[in-house]
Amino acid sequence: MKREKLTVNPRTALGKKVKKLRKQGLIPANIYGKDIKSTAVELPLKEFINVFNKAHETGLVDLEFDKKTIPVLIYNVQVNPVTQEPLHADFYKVNLKEKITTNIPVVAVGEPLAVTEKKGILLNSLFEIEVEALPAELPEKIEINVENLKEVDEEIRVEDIKAPANVTILTDPNQVIFKIGELITKEAEEQAEAEEAEATEAAATQAPETEVKGEQPEGKKPEKGEQKPQEQPQEKKEE
Repeated sequence: MKREKLTVNPRTALGKKVKKLRKQGLIPANIYGKDIKSTAVELPLKEFINVFNKAHETGLVDLEFDKKTIPVLIYNVQVNPVTQEPLHADFYKVNLKEKITTNIPVVAVGEPLAVTEKKGILLNSLFEIEVEALPAELPEKIEINVENLKEVDEEIRVEDIKAPANVTILTDPNQVIFKIGELITKEAEEQAEAEEAEATEAAATQAPETEVKGEQPEGKKPEKGEQKPQEQPQEKKEE
């Protein structure tokens, strides 16, 4: 895989002052790693975007800095939540002879037969898997053929992936990556709503009437077992 190149310069603007850099078309960044002191740098935003779109976070980049070439991976790219424009990036220096652990995107290839025949839809449960490899042997992505998924609930797990050469997959092998979910059509939704309405109506019809206890209506004779209210004795009027 071709290694991209970037040239960076020392950065003196720190904290809130980096806003001025961005207005000048520059992006602030940091270089760090096992055997290098964290160093603040800056570089043209357009050049960074061009390289990042090719290398992403798994492709090696040769960083030209202080008359040296440093092999790095691009990490922790912060972006503007509205414009999605990169605001800051980290360059992680790697040892080309030591394996590293990182996350690699997984991508579906093809269309499942279940989708073609309108039996279900393809659900993506896992978007990245953790791998271990030498920096130069990290794949950009792992492609997974999903065409053989034919029925609802069929799935592809991590254990079903064939790892690229010299790459070890560390993610739990039982984790589901892709699965065929049930396709809910408009007709099915309408039928479910109708059945729910019928069930509600039936429940209301079968509900027992509730007897309301209260005073007897005027003139009504007491039922058997009921006691007739006793008449209150009248007070004797004094002459």
